[in-house]
Amino acid sequence: MIGKLAGVAKSFAADENGATVVEYGLIAGGLSIVIAIAVGLVGEPLRDVLYGPVASALSSE
Repeated sequence: MIGKLAGVAKSFAADENGATVVEYGLIAGGLSIVIAIAVGLVGEPLRDVLYGPVASALSSE
């Protein structure tokens, strides 16, 4: 009984499938943070450049 339990524990310790899922989750989380920061930094200046002339043209009419 103890030998079988030890075998199951060794098998569980050697299994890396869960670790791979956690690693992919960390990568996805890091990428989402980088994308959110990039959109936050570029979004407002890009809005001013692209939509500023349109907004001023529409408001002058």
